[in-house]
Amino acid sequence: PLDRIAIRNFAVGLFVLGGLSCIAYLSFSIGGWEPSKLDSISLKVPFDEIAGLKTRAPVVIAGVRVGEVTGIVLDEDYRAEVHIEVDASLEYPIDTSASIVTSGVLGDRYLTLQPGGDIELLVDGDVVSFSESAVLLERLIGKIVHNTGLDED
Repeated sequence: PLDRIAIRNFAVGLFVLGGLSCIAYLSFSIGGWEPSKLDSISLKVPFDEIAGLKTRAPVVIAGVRVGEVTGIVLDEDYRAEVHIEVDASLEYPIDTSASIVTSGVLGDRYLTLQPGGDIELLVDGDVVSFSESAVLLERLIGKIVHNTGLDED
């Protein structure tokens, strides 16, 4: 028969193992890790200004997450080229447009797609031709100040 010490040690071991499992799960959840999706396509989107868009930012259509930003590089024309992976089960017309928006006034930036109406569809590796760069709040305020003459003494 098992004695009390062995039962207690076993229970403590299970408790510690459960705690470590919870910590591992929370670490991956907070870090944004998700199991890789096999049914996704990669697209590229050129922008003049990305204004703080980061990798792993969500890609949404009508507020529903359909993918994420997987990389950002500078292309040969000195424009930001944003690489995204989106759900392959959806159809993306070739005239789909992309824009960078902010969640709230000072929130994180994310990429939103607006599907077009063309019959031809984007395929893996294609470039989204229509893009609207992010609006920088600092530039907008600067233009308002300059245009209203508030910068003069």
